Amino acid sequence: MPVIHKDLAAGRWHELTLAEQMGNIGSEISRTRLADRHGARAGFEAAVARALELFDLTVADPRWRGRLREILRSREVFCDATLGGHEYGSSLAELETYFDEFALAARMDK
Repeated sequence: MPVIHKDLAAGRWHELTLAEQMGNIGSEISRTRLADRHGARAGFEAAVARALELFDLTVADPRWRGRLREILRSREVFCDATLGGHEYGSSLAELETYFDEFALAARMDK
């Protein structure tokens, strides 16, 4: 699969705090939800791919070894939400709220 976020994958992602990384994932989740709401299938699929890539970059960041359970669970719940929320009853709107908190925390740290 081709790399979507080339500059982030090249190392820049590992310069961000966990709150910044999760906030950026949240931005893609927001785009996913908006594309889904508007019936834009191509936009939905592209946003899902971008979000998953950011999740994977976060998982690969050695600083978060102690947080992998949380990160991987949120990735799993995101996948569930994109497939209709049948496993966990998850929704993109709820995930957006969860990830917005990380974006706010990242802004407060600046």
